[in-house]
Amino acid sequence: MTRARHHWVLPTSLVVALALSLLPMPQVLLPLRPYWVGLVLAYWVIEDPDRVGLGFAFLVGLAGDLVSDGLLGEQALRLVVMTFILQRFRARLRFFPLSQQALAVGGLMLNDRIVTAAIHMVLREPALPSAFWFSPLTGMVLWPLIFLLLDALRLGSWRRR
Repeated sequence: MTRARHHWVLPTSLVVALALSLLPMPQVLLPLRPYWVGLVLAYWVIEDPDRVGLGFAFLVGLAGDLVSDGLLGEQALRLVVMTFILQRFRARLRFFPLSQQALAVGGLMLNDRIVTAAIHMVLREPALPSAFWFSPLTGMVLWPLIFLLLDALRLGSWRRR
């Protein structure tokens, strides 16, 4: 018996992640905004590496750059670095319990912040605010929910109940 694959979940989840990244938030909460595209892409790199690789991450990052007001290529570079790290440690991450995966994803999001800060420093962009470093915590807290939601949609387990 083969599992039915839900091919619509990958593109839909990325479009929703892009939309969530554009959602207006109060100025006070902006530093806590999770990197939605990074979190969703991390799920897909871990769970479906045959479809989601470095080239796919680059294209998603370019799409993210086009819809946001950031530097062109910044998100693309950040997502490629994130995908490379995830591909390297994918086999280990898959078998971690969700709590340990959340810690690993938090570290990955922190690495993303370091890459962003390095890009801004090299390009002599204005310094990022200190609250900029809080976002990985939000991503770490949201990871179990994102993982379980995408897993249920991908596997269709929400229909069987």
